Amino acid sequence: MRRLMILSLLLFGSLTYAQTTVQGTVVDENNDPIPGTNVVLVGKAEGTTTDFDGNFTFNTSEQPPFQLQFTAIGFADYVANVTSNNQTLSVVLTEASTFLDEIVISASRTPERIFESPVSVERFGLKEIKNTTAESFYGGLQNLKGVDINTNSLTFQSINTRGFATFANNRFLQLVDGMDNTAPGLNFVLGNLVGMSELDVQSVEILPGASSALYGAGAFNGILFMRSKNPFDFQGISAYGKTGITSQEAAGDNNYYDFGIRAAHVFSDKLAVKANISILKGEDWHANSIVDFGNPGADRSNPAYDGLNIYGDEVSTTLDFDAAAGLPTGTVGTATISRTGYEERDLADYNAESVKTDFAVHYRPFGNDLELIYNGRIGRGTTIYQGSNRYAVSGFSMQQHKLELKNDNFFIRGYLVSENSGNAYDTRFAAININRSWKGDTQWFTEYAGAYIPTYLGGIQVGGLTPEQASVAAHAAARTAADTGRLIPGTAAFESAFNTVTNDGDLTTGAKFIDNTKFRHINGNYNLAHLIDDWADIQIGGSFREYELNSGGTIFTDSDGPITYNEYGAYVQVQKKFADDRFKFTGSARYDKNEFFDGFVSPRAALAYTAGENRNHNIRISAQQGFRNPTTQDLFIGLDAGAAILVGSAPDNLDRDVRTFDVSQNGQNLIGQSTVEIVGRAAYENAYSLNSVLSGAPEAVNTSVIKPEEITTFEAGYRGQIGKFTIDLSGYYNRYKDFIANVTVLVPYYGTAGDGGLSLLALQNGDRKPYQTYTNSTVDINSYGGTVGVDTKLGNFDLGVNYTYTELDFDKAQFPDFRTNFNTPKHKVKASFGNTELFKNFGFNVNYRWSDSFFWEASFADGDVPAFTVVDAQMNYTVPSIKSVFKVGGSNLLGDEYFTAIGTGMIGSIYYVSWTINP
Repeated sequence: MRRLMILSLLLFGSLTYAQTTVQGTVVDENNDPIPGTNVVLVGKAEGTTTDFDGNFTFNTSEQPPFQLQFTAIGFADYVANVTSNNQTLSVVLTEASTFLDEIVISASRTPERIFESPVSVERFGLKEIKNTTAESFYGGLQNLKGVDINTNSLTFQSINTRGFATFANNRFLQLVDGMDNTAPGLNFVLGNLVGMSELDVQSVEILPGASSALYGAGAFNGILFMRSKNPFDFQGISAYGKTGITSQEAAGDNNYYDFGIRAAHVFSDKLAVKANISILKGEDWHANSIVDFGNPGADRSNPAYDGLNIYGDEVSTTLDFDAAAGLPTGTVGTATISRTGYEERDLADYNAESVKTDFAVHYRPFGNDLELIYNGRIGRGTTIYQGSNRYAVSGFSMQQHKLELKNDNFFIRGYLVSENSGNAYDTRFAAININRSWKGDTQWFTEYAGAYIPTYLGGIQVGGLTPEQASVAAHAAARTAADTGRLIPGTAAFESAFNTVTNDGDLTTGAKFIDNTKFRHINGNYNLAHLIDDWADIQIGGSFREYELNSGGTIFTDSDGPITYNEYGAYVQVQKKFADDRFKFTGSARYDKNEFFDGFVSPRAALAYTAGENRNHNIRISAQQGFRNPTTQDLFIGLDAGAAILVGSAPDNLDRDVRTFDVSQNGQNLIGQSTVEIVGRAAYENAYSLNSVLSGAPEAVNTSVIKPEEITTFEAGYRGQIGKFTIDLSGYYNRYKDFIANVTVLVPYYGTAGDGGLSLLALQNGDRKPYQTYTNSTVDINSYGGTVGVDTKLGNFDLGVNYTYTELDFDKAQFPDFRTNFNTPKHKVKASFGNTELFKNFGFNVNYRWSDSFFWEASFADGDVPAFTVVDAQMNYTVPSIKSVFKVGGSNLLGDEYFTAIGTGMIGSIYYVSWTINP
């Protein structure tokens, strides 16, 4: 015990011996405080940050004289000399001359200037949030070069870089304070639906391209990092209120509002807490396309009509009227008939909503940089998600809970992410099963044929009509007869059937999907630089993740209980400057292992050179390999999407999906059975190529089960300051191996594919089912592109222009069944013009975006997306006496409605006014 007391006294003495204290204030050129400024002892890993009022206190055992370096995002660095104990400093930081001077963390997991980053990086900070023209900071990210946003709905925007975009974008990673924001069961990020309040955002960074060497399998196409404000640095109460209207031809003008509150308090130098809540509500973009993509130009008068945003009309069959009436072939004929569908507006909840809350406790046990953090986030929302079908996501919620211990040299964090699908349902199956609730398919088609045949024959024999005229009249009469008793939207009977169907998780009778999937994640990082006298920046780290799939059999093949599996990884990175700090080398390697696949090593090497007498030119090259593990759905999905059965290809999933199908009368005559049982394995081992059947030459295919996708990427870039112009350009080339995508095949109900007999009769009799398989490409897939951005000041005005080029190199003719889902325009141009201080406290900004036309390819529908032009603008006025910023703005001011994907609602205009207190 005595030894323990002596050791404690010695430790206490060493901590308090000869301590030097420096305090002061950091402000900008307008004498406004700069909270969150980093104050670091030059040459040492010691430091602190300024509080909300720009004040700081720094204690160190170092004896004067020494130097303190002050760095803040958006400002030039400043170094102050400390010559005595208890010295007070008054520091004025000047705005960074260019964005290249701003500090980023994501590119190397350590603070560095954008100018010196080894790879491309985009940044969006407090200044950009204030000046964004979009209605939200998240929407404003689409003005960054190389960044695409596909708008699914008002509250769900999907960010992507460098191609291969879908709304279910599992190639792009989003981290919120280090936590993966991916919905565990859906496998993709729901935009900022359950993300971060803009009051709590300190910075957003985007890394375009693969970053697997540091961030693992999810960092394949790019990463978005959102970093929140630390309550030790940003204290007090902040609030914002935003209101306006959304304007769309289909939906009209509707109210829109968004408000939030942030409260943060420091109880002592050891304890601080914060809490946030934000609520957004508005009318979603209505999707009302009646185009029949299977038969362009057709309308409801076509008996086989299948409208894009009309659901329930996917149920169709070919009626042989002659066989039904016992007439000679050719008397009445045959026709493909679809059931009468319902419009999306009758099935979906267009009341878009997003509610985000979070709470955090920050504890510094020794009052220094060692910090223990608990952070809990709960988000809930209502939106429309477009995947294989259009899903009404009502009351969806996601929770994140994190514990993290960190200081300047290390962090270790563990967190849980769980989702609850709430009252989400499939609008297509809602329509299909509402129809079936009042009249089954067999009865409906029988009544159709029963009315069609006499009307057709009577029209010719009695009415003197031509066959074409008789057919039109007969189809109209037959549909009217078959639709007798149809449930009409708005009636009590329709609402009762709707409620029953959307609360039923069995897709043969209902539309609800259930998902309570979660994952648990642990990761850590240690920077060894301080142990080797900052000779080099050496980092080591690792991660572990366990998935728990739990959809009750409505999405995954987990009807018999949750499915669990795991993956883990470890990495090392070395970063070293040499040759008078003009060269900077970065090398890293990461090893990852998924339970179902062999381990994979992802290396990265980058070299940057700073040139010029004033060190104002930076040239960089990099090469890296990366990989992407198949998602939870790629592995374990088992879902009837209507147009096809989706079956994942995990080793034990192929036999977990078992379905029963009815056999046609001709088929029954062949095999003596009225039903057949098909196992998911048949999609991979007993099927025909879809395109070969459509072309009239059926070809049997064996589809390989899925494995990880690999990428090799090369990048070169330049950043520099030439006079008043800041230039940032980069180019990349990506080479993919084992590219993950879907192949649709046709599974015959009987026979063996390729047998030249029974299975071909199954195809002929319509006894086959489309299955969507999850596999890898056997052909070469490459993509390449580049960006160039130029920023300058014209007097006191800011002007920026950037251009992005993206190209896919893939020979579709070699593999016509393969779908890459590239979904990216070849050319994009963006520009901004503004002034943060046009006159005292008044600023404005205008953004322009032009996007080239491109082909959209996804499981819901394919088609051309036309080119579009968008102009957004805002004006803001600051009132320092009440610490407020007032803003008036609008997006898509030209009013030309557009869309970024086939099947979504047209994107209209948003006009808003906002008031922010203590931004």
